[in-house]
Amino acid sequence: MRRDESAAVDRGQFQDAVTPWETRTWREAALGWVEGELAARGLREAGRRSVRLRPWSVLVRIPVEGQGAVFFKASPPASAFEAGLAQALSRWIPGRVLEPIAVDAEQGWSLLPDGGPLFRDELNRGAAGPAEWEEMLRQYARAQRELAPYVGRMEALGVPDGRVAALPEIFDRMVEDNAVLAPADRAALRDIRPRLAQWCAELAGFGIAETLDHSDLHDGQTFVPEPGRFLFFDWGDAALAHPFGVLLIPGRVVRERYGPEALPRLRDAYLEPWTGTGHTAVELRRAVSLAWRLGAIGRARSWGRLFPGAARGAGDLGSVDGARWLRELLTDPPL
Repeated sequence: MRRDESAAVDRGQFQDAVTPWETRTWREAALGWVEGELAARGLREAGRRSVRLRPWSVLVRIPVEGQGAVFFKASPPASAFEAGLAQALSRWIPGRVLEPIAVDAEQGWSLLPDGGPLFRDELNRGAAGPAEWEEMLRQYARAQRELAPYVGRMEALGVPDGRVAALPEIFDRMVEDNAVLAPADRAALRDIRPRLAQWCAELAGFGIAETLDHSDLHDGQTFVPEPGRFLFFDWGDAALAHPFGVLLIPGRVVRERYGPEALPRLRDAYLEPWTGTGHTAVELRRAVSLAWRLGAIGRARSWGRLFPGAARGAGDLGSVDGARWLRELLTDPPL
């Protein structure tokens, strides 16, 4: 077996985060699995590995002869469903998602190909702009509609339930359990609880089928294998939820990059595949506003999906960022 001691390790700003990479037996088992999967496909390593460690994943880049590189990803226990979900999505909506080379669903391990240029890289070199963001959201909306019939099967794979009916209870639990919420914030969140229940009831009343929400869809989670086509990946934050909540993250990124005037076009581009469902444009836009706001609950919840022991300074990383997202519920959405 190739020794992993020579691998370059990137810990980013999380120098103290605990991941399984620190355990030799885990490293040897994981890298041994990778080597076996590569050998089974006639692939050979061709260079130095590089390792990216974060509280929410272990990612190892492995150069391969004739193929550039492949990537090993290990998810924490609360996101272990990601490996099996990615494999299933590649069957249900082929050509729309990155298809794994191999997965070990029980361990939460994936071996992934290089998906091509990142959307972020295309944006940074000036080859894309707001119109491409709009097209990316159209394509994701189509994927969501195609996935609605598979909700039961995704639930069986372990994808968390963040559907509208479950949100009030999730909210209650998160507000009470978050150790770093300031007393004033906790009180303000408790005060909006009746309104939150009303928002959920109104959103559910539109009758829009719930499906897969990526929950962290942005330019670094999307490949552009060819002009005009987007390939979605990285499902560790995903949940079964109201589809329109997916706009929360790309909407914030687009607003920061291009200004708030870009948001209405982005919203309407996303909603194009949802026309013809018996809802008026006014109803769809109202549903977006509600789902945008309630999407903060899913974001807060996803910050709990870290490796056990992951921390940042004196505060628990999940609680710190979870509190930040819970406070977003106190702010009116921009759409």
